[in-house]
Amino acid sequence: MSTMPRVVKRKFQKIKPVVEYNKRGKGCGPAHTEMQSYIGVLARSRVPLIDKKWVEIPKDIKEQIWEAVDMAFVIGQGGKNLVLSSAAKKWKDFKSTLTRHYILPYIKEREKLSQPPELYKFIEKAEWDAFMASRLSQEFVSVHSQHSKIREKLEYNHRLS
Repeated sequence: MSTMPRVVKRKFQKIKPVVEYNKRGKGCGPAHTEMQSYIGVLARSRVPLIDKKWVEIPKDIKEQIWEAVDMAFVIGQGGKNLVLSSAAKKWKDFKSTLTRHYILPYIKEREKLSQPPELYKFIEKAEWDAFMASRLSQEFVSVHSQHSKIREKLEYNHRLS
């Protein structure tokens, strides 16, 4: 798992790469790619797994993510909203990955679920237990199975807005 040590090192050296944007306002270039990876690291490591929705996350945690990214990169106007929306998506995707790869395959083998995955050592045992309990709850399992059935019926992947 990446911890982006080169970004942290540059922060201490006060070197800030400039994030470039194309004509449509979308980020591009190596600085943007590196910034997105860094946002993912921050979202995984700083935001608790047990919150169900991004709007429930305390504002101070969101502010910490923004300040960490702002200290490491030169971001254009409106950057805070872009950074926080990207962090929200990456946090949700991380929880989905944990659920799909580390919880659902081992529903019948509960002893394998007793510890957080080896790859994600920063997850504390109490937080892992709470997250696992929420994912194994009857409410979550029924919603997950219902959405899986709907997804099976789709013939084409969603590609349009």
